[in-house]
Amino acid sequence: QLRYFNWVEGRRAMVDKLSAGRIGYVHLPNTAGAGNRELYKQLLPQINKDALIIDDRYNGGGFIPDRMIELLSRKTLNYWKRRGLDLDSNATPLIAHDGPKVMLTNGQSSSGGDALPYYFRKAGLGKIIGTRTWGGLIGISGNPGLADGGSILASTFRFMDTDGNWAVENEGVSPDIEVIDRPELIAAGQDPSIERAVEELLKDLKANPRKSIKSPPPPSEF
Repeated sequence: QLRYFNWVEGRRAMVDKLSAGRIGYVHLPNTAGAGNRELYKQLLPQINKDALIIDDRYNGGGFIPDRMIELLSRKTLNYWKRRGLDLDSNATPLIAHDGPKVMLTNGQSSSGGDALPYYFRKAGLGKIIGTRTWGGLIGISGNPGLADGGSILASTFRFMDTDGNWAVENEGVSPDIEVIDRPELIAAGQDPSIERAVEELLKDLKANPRKSIKSPPPPSEF
């Protein structure tokens, strides 16, 4: 666990250095309880970053990640101006990011880790960078136990798209930009997927600079 946290902090520091502090980084280890907890824990302190990298690499799955995508899809509805201060950093909703995003994937993004980039693309949140995901969205829940205490597992449900076609299972989710994290580069301290993600986001920010919101003159009734 400590090695994992050290790895995440290393990726975040790399993103911070490459982007001069403009881009945030969130890694999601799974789509179960720990992954949802990490999403909230990592996203909130970086919510004011100009752009975000959501790292789905090595995501072991868990729950169907619709709530995670709902959180990542949130847009700011309004800001709050406090008397005597500049525009308050508190917005509604509190967790909402309006800037560009990318998602990183690899062959170990599995199950819920397959569904997450599929939903990310479906929601139009940004580009997917890396390699094709694992490709496993057949579920096994609901199998009854046997009288002797044993069990038999058989698939009971399978993913299909909104057009009524089977999808993702045995196919995975392919990236918009393929980047292979070559072992020798990783061993040398590089991270090709992160480097490309930062490059793409900085291009997006240059083409579409973040809108600066300033409060208007105070009204007479304030």
